Amino acid sequence: MEQARRLGRVRSEVWHRYGSVGGVGSGLRDRQVRDRWLADGTFERFGVLANAWKETVRDAIDDIATNLTAAKAQVRRAVFRRTEDANERKRMLTALNSDQWPGDPFLARQMRQRWKHGRNHTHDQIVVRADQHNTAADRRGRLWLAVPGLMRRQMVRIPLSTKVAPTGTLRLILRGGRVEVHYQIDASQMRSSQRPCGEATVGVDKGYTEALTDSDGAHHGGHLGKLLTSESDRLKERNRRRAKLRSIANNAALRGDHAKAQRINANNLGTLKRDRQAARHRSRVRTEIFTAVHRVVDKAATVVAEDLSKRFTGRKTLGKDMNRRLAAWTRGVTAEALASVSERRGSALVHVNAAYTSQACHRCGRFGRRSGDRLHCTWCGVVWQADVNAAINILQRAGDPDIALNTAHHKVKQILQDRTGRRRTRLPVQDSSPALTERRANHPNRSAMSSSRKQVEH
Repeated sequence: MEQARRLGRVRSEVWHRYGSVGGVGSGLRDRQVRDRWLADGTFERFGVLANAWKETVRDAIDDIATNLTAAKAQVRRAVFRRTEDANERKRMLTALNSDQWPGDPFLARQMRQRWKHGRNHTHDQIVVRADQHNTAADRRGRLWLAVPGLMRRQMVRIPLSTKVAPTGTLRLILRGGRVEVHYQIDASQMRSSQRPCGEATVGVDKGYTEALTDSDGAHHGGHLGKLLTSESDRLKERNRRRAKLRSIANNAALRGDHAKAQRINANNLGTLKRDRQAARHRSRVRTEIFTAVHRVVDKAATVVAEDLSKRFTGRKTLGKDMNRRLAAWTRGVTAEALASVSERRGSALVHVNAAYTSQACHRCGRFGRRSGDRLHCTWCGVVWQADVNAAINILQRAGDPDIALNTAHHKVKQILQDRTGRRRTRLPVQDSSPALTERRANHPNRSAMSSSRKQVEH
């Protein structure tokens, strides 16, 4: 724990120096940072072994690069929304990719909104190089992992709960009084051991009650909504009680009864039990979502889904309880599951623009009226299951030549309205006047018009 705390200071130093706009364009690699710290003596104040802080510097530099890449991905969409000039887009994207964006006012403003000054909040991790750890079994057959400690030639032995020895670079995470050992495995070997994917092409729509609904009408992960709702309501009640106890402790401290305040803080406002419950809830949610994705991939060689990296908006008018539950919505876990399971089992994941897929009827393309889990289409006269309708729209969106992944939502709406407008002009004029009725009856192509009308209505 002491080593993880000291390495947390190393991470904070790296993020403070290189995780902001001031560090953009320097092109520093982790080895260059290490050489600078060795030259100016920065490493001496951390009090850890050389391999430990060097691996931490490398890991922190990689985190900064990943964070910067994620911010650039959002700015690229803003560039496509800002201009349709190909040359201007190329200039802005080139400046963005080459880290010359601080000189462009628009790019600098967009990047400052999406890439804040980095601060480290990780003080519970240790990165161990592949040649710095070893494993051995005791007489009972239990496997022990030995990693370097704070002093030279002093190893810390950790009992493992598995018979498989970890290999490669390790990441030790201290959580809830336990040590989690994370390491990478060969994805090709995992893929060979996984069951194969299906052969169909399926569109999926994420949901709250169910994790996923596919375009065939099947629902997967039906317990997700219950898990999220029960956990959200439990947290609401628990936080209300904790706030009351915290108020009592603060009032006791103001009266001078510091002993009572300390007892409340030590026995009633701890975080160990809270963290264990949160970890157990996250594990249940991940299991539910990954199981749902596996069921989709069982029948799909190609999975068409929306881009879950975009922010979820439009929650202001849903009420406090629903906003609180949606705040805990595991969109990131769903995106991770779709990408991970698809890659491991050999299926293709296709991202599409999902704007208005839950509001438009998949049969006629017109906007319907959404009520709970039902979509009322007044033109077709049909009530669709909303999630199934959205999944079918997502599947159809994969082959849409007019709606790209980065097309703005207002342009998507205009395209859909223009299409339905063209369909409406193909229909005969609904006029019941006697003169028009007589002209239609005597028209030589009356039978062809009637069959065309039936085909369009169908």
